[in-house]
Amino acid sequence: MSDSLSWLRAGGGTAVQVKDLLDATQLGIRLLTSDADAIGRTLKWTYTTDLPDPSRYIAGGELVITGLVWHRAPADSEVFVQAVAESGASALAAGEGLLGHVPPDLIDACERHGLPLLAVPETVSFGEVTEFLVGRVTGDRIASLNTALVRQRQLLTAIADGRALDELALHTSRETGMACLIFTATGRRLVAEVSAFTDADVDTLTHSALSSERLPTTTTLSDGGTYSIFGVGPSLAQRTTRWFLAVAGDLATFRPAISDAFGQLAAIAALDRARREEGRLVRREIADQAVALIEADSTRPEALTRLRQAGVDPDRSLVVVRVVHSGRIDLREMLRTVLSDTLTSFGGGCVGCSSHGDIVAIVNTDDPNFAQTLRTRLSRLGSGIGHSRLLVGVSSEATGITVDGALRSARHALEVSRQGTGPVTVTAGAQLTSAVSMLSALPDEVRRSFVEHVLAPLLEYDRRTDAGLTDTLREFLATGGSWNRTAESLHVHLNTVRYRIKRVEELLGRDLGSTADRLDVYLALQSIPRSSATGAA
Repeated sequence: MSDSLSWLRAGGGTAVQVKDLLDATQLGIRLLTSDADAIGRTLKWTYTTDLPDPSRYIAGGELVITGLVWHRAPADSEVFVQAVAESGASALAAGEGLLGHVPPDLIDACERHGLPLLAVPETVSFGEVTEFLVGRVTGDRIASLNTALVRQRQLLTAIADGRALDELALHTSRETGMACLIFTATGRRLVAEVSAFTDADVDTLTHSALSSERLPTTTTLSDGGTYSIFGVGPSLAQRTTRWFLAVAGDLATFRPAISDAFGQLAAIAALDRARREEGRLVRREIADQAVALIEADSTRPEALTRLRQAGVDPDRSLVVVRVVHSGRIDLREMLRTVLSDTLTSFGGGCVGCSSHGDIVAIVNTDDPNFAQTLRTRLSRLGSGIGHSRLLVGVSSEATGITVDGALRSARHALEVSRQGTGPVTVTAGAQLTSAVSMLSALPDEVRRSFVEHVLAPLLEYDRRTDAGLTDTLREFLATGGSWNRTAESLHVHLNTVRYRIKRVEELLGRDLGSTADRLDVYLALQSIPRSSATGAA
């Protein structure tokens, strides 16, 4: 059973109150104590007893009915009333048949312990009182159940007729007079008119939903308002992929009718979420194929065709997002779900798994604040991922013909995110200003041309002779041109390094002592796989 439904089922029906007994003129019951608020106390059931101490048989909320057989002396009233009051009974009804009246010492004891005392006339049997109360409680519970079933049928019909979930949520809020919000773990709001909730409010709600030991839970917003938070859907699901329902007020004070209304809304929300997930499952395979084709060769017509089928227009501005859960490859599906949900407000996108094991999303957007919005939403997951880290890289704006470059740009940004320290680190391509970053964003054909122009003779020589000059060159540049450190790193003689670098300069026609030549060679090396001995970039 979901968290949201468990608190609904526990509610029961609309309980009878003390005033209902007083209003039943056929019973003639009178209130003998002075607390006017006592008439609003709820009576869940009845328990008839003449034991001097009936506390072990009282569960709480009952109307305890007694014939006063236990009353022998005034002191007996204190013992009896204290036992009944401390056991949680809602009220005490004393019959006048045995003594002809209710003893004053019993009234005084009830006043001291704040226990409402009712007088049952001699002409009225305890059976009549019990029958009245049981009939009212049972009848109200049946009426409440019928109301709940009617509401559920109306909500299901509305969903079938195409009414949106946010419309149903707003209807329930107006019906109950209590504000509510359905939201995801990243704070995406599933109700359209939620002006009452600021971004800071959503931060507080998502933090409570993800970090609380169990649900439901309560939290207080910056304006002092209290909200109860319930999980929507299976309780065993990852919290970072769940939906949540926040309702104004403390659950402990909810009337059963309120619990019923929002319980039904939570159940409908769970069905709506399951329906949306089914749609995503259908598109998942297409998205994986699109990412694989673009990684292999984005110039192939099939790559852009599959991208269109996945819901992305390659002729419009697009951004690539790459996400990895550091050290937890088992959470890829969680990442896919979270990223798909987050991008929904941008019109959705293609979300698939890359050959590197990270999750790749390609989404159409020209929103200059896209990266910041993504950072805000994904950062909210920090409360729910424990001690692991969520690393995110976002490319600069691109189009279909440069999507391969955007993939590399996002991957480079992802690698830079590893240098962060927080639970969630998002790095955008616009933050990266290095020449390597700019080169990675270029189309494949431009990069290949650059590598061919700079490194072709060296790569061809290594391919024919297996001399390993490319690896020596990499190490030489990585050490800042230090002959000694390169020799130590490669475990060769210093003169060997000097010979190899001289041979590289001869093959390339470059002077590695020149800053311009060294930069060209360095950038070209970053565009080919390590230990490559072919001319392919």
